[in-house]
Amino acid sequence: MPDTATTLTIDRGVATITLDRPDARNALSADLVDGLADHLEAAVADDDVRVIVLTNAGTTFCAGADLKAGAARSPRHTLVDVLTTMLDSPKPVIGRIAGHCMGGGVGLAAACDISVISDDAKVGFTEVRIGVAPAMISVVCLPKMGRADAAELFLSGERITAARAVEVGLLNRVVARDELDDAVAEVVGKVVAGGPLALAAAKRLLREVPELDRDQAFATTEVLSAELFASEEAAEGMAAFREKRLARWVPGD
Repeated sequence: MPDTATTLTIDRGVATITLDRPDARNALSADLVDGLADHLEAAVADDDVRVIVLTNAGTTFCAGADLKAGAARSPRHTLVDVLTTMLDSPKPVIGRIAGHCMGGGVGLAAACDISVISDDAKVGFTEVRIGVAPAMISVVCLPKMGRADAAELFLSGERITAARAVEVGLLNRVVARDELDDAVAEVVGKVVAGGPLALAAAKRLLREVPELDRDQAFATTEVLSAELFASEEAAEGMAAFREKRLARWVPGD
């Protein structure tokens, strides 16, 4: 059966994946999770893709688990698969969060490397209100938050403003709804100016360095730095800097 819960478009190095179940508030049905996983894998594997944008149709980014779906069918992928692919992707994942973001949807937004959210959105770990906990998404959300904020939000199930979600570190920026597209385009433009290998290395640093002790961290990063400075990509980047031109990897019109 063709995927109708998500869409994928690719334009000038930007793969845009859209959660497209607006009538169901983009709840995490089997079809949506499978489509999202498939599109992420395709975007990561496509050599022409430099950056991935995750966004939504309708006024809700994602309402979390699909509580009305029942056991219609088992998905081929799990939310863990999706979050892991986002975290491990060598290509930056940018969140265009156009509306409310609850439960598992907060996990999707937090798993993005950079997320921009509209100021009319509400964000909440609402799981406790239905007798469960934000278990899997805690893996991507807790590293971004202080313990006090996490405890308050996990335990209360409170829906907070987009500005508050940025304040506690879950998301990066909040902008007016009519400024969202421009703000995301600005972020994408800055990210694609970086070299592909350099961006992948930067994501690796974000994942690995916090888990290492100081000596391990210096040893690992010294090797990585030497490899990057000796790469063809670095040679091209430095030449472009000296010649005051765009590097070859920057997508053209």
